[in-house]
Amino acid sequence: MITHEYVIAKDYDRAWLNFELDLPLAPSINGNPNPFYIDRPRNPIIELVDALLAPFYRPPKFYFSGHRGCGKTTELLHILTHTDIQKKFWPINFSIRDETDIVDIDYRDVLLAIGSRMFRTYRQSGGEIPDNLIRQLNGWRGKVEQEVDTVLSGQSSYELGGNIDAFFVNAGMKMKLEPKTRVELRQVFEKDIKGLIDVINMISSTIQKNEKRIPLLLIDDMDKPDVDKATTIFHDQREIMIQPNCAIVYTVSSALFYSKDFDAIRDQSIFLPNINLHPPRDPERHIVEGYKTLQRFVEVRMDSRLINPQALEDAITYSGGVFREMARIMRSSIGRARRRDANQIEMTDIEWAATEIRNEYRRILDRNDLTYLRKIHEYNRLEYNERLRPLLQLLAILEYRDTENWCDIHPVLRSLLNEQ
Repeated sequence: MITHEYVIAKDYDRAWLNFELDLPLAPSINGNPNPFYIDRPRNPIIELVDALLAPFYRPPKFYFSGHRGCGKTTELLHILTHTDIQKKFWPINFSIRDETDIVDIDYRDVLLAIGSRMFRTYRQSGGEIPDNLIRQLNGWRGKVEQEVDTVLSGQSSYELGGNIDAFFVNAGMKMKLEPKTRVELRQVFEKDIKGLIDVINMISSTIQKNEKRIPLLLIDDMDKPDVDKATTIFHDQREIMIQPNCAIVYTVSSALFYSKDFDAIRDQSIFLPNINLHPPRDPERHIVEGYKTLQRFVEVRMDSRLINPQALEDAITYSGGVFREMARIMRSSIGRARRRDANQIEMTDIEWAATEIRNEYRRILDRNDLTYLRKIHEYNRLEYNERLRPLLQLLAILEYRDTENWCDIHPVLRSLLNEQ
């Protein structure tokens, strides 16, 4: 496994690596924020930290969202560096992708992942699990395996594991990779969902007793399932999903925020908006604070001498205030500058990168989409329309927040609308 060095690039090769779109920004070994982490103006993650640190009777559940590329994963990792969070909680950050198939995901898969990941992480950290809990967990494991065998009418050709450690590893892998086993295990857990929740709570209570801290699970990539699956998990099964006796931050799809079913989680939700680069209905007026934020995003990754200052400003404008789009534009322009054997990234390189993104939209936007986008660009009004949600998911429309929410089109689309 290659370990990334978070150093400022002096050449295009290192810069290319530093703008990797899915580069994880985990905290440093000493617990400090990642060197590439950039705080944002009026960061709503502060609201989430404050809510976690507030008193509670039962460990809270929060729902963290934002549009694709806005930096949700980075902000979740940044929570781990907060001193007061570390004092109050025993934190675990993981991606649901590692535990189950997110294309075919179910609330039972998520609950199994919660229990399994807590147990495995605590074991791997050297935590001690008392013998009586191991016996209880192995008793539950035996019942599950017996039920699986019953469901399959004695035709089971596999075992989930000889002990609870192996069970959690193998059951998770089978849930992720074997659709047939996934169906059978879901049937078994459905018959005794309380038993699965009791297992989660026994593991959580042991960690809390031993560590004098409450387990806090930060579950990433729960925003990737489609809106129907997300609704089933967080709306239809909401009461079950809040039963685990540990604190949890679920990432959820931004599409839920444009659904009438959103009311089920509204009071516990935090939304991460994009960076404001201009005021509503005034795209030519730059918000200096926003431009400086994205300028820092580039300068901690790459020597500023590698890019023409006006080219950097153009790149920021075209990014629309979306961190991932900024990284994408920088990567494309770095590649073109390298192919030109140029000493600096110039405005022509940024224009080339913007054109590449625009051409992708050109393939998928129909005439009615463009008509609607023209209206969005003119009025910047965020209001319900059947076209709004899919275009937000595509980042053709970008949402911002001042005192009130508003939206605009992706900046690369401005010239496309002018063609019509």
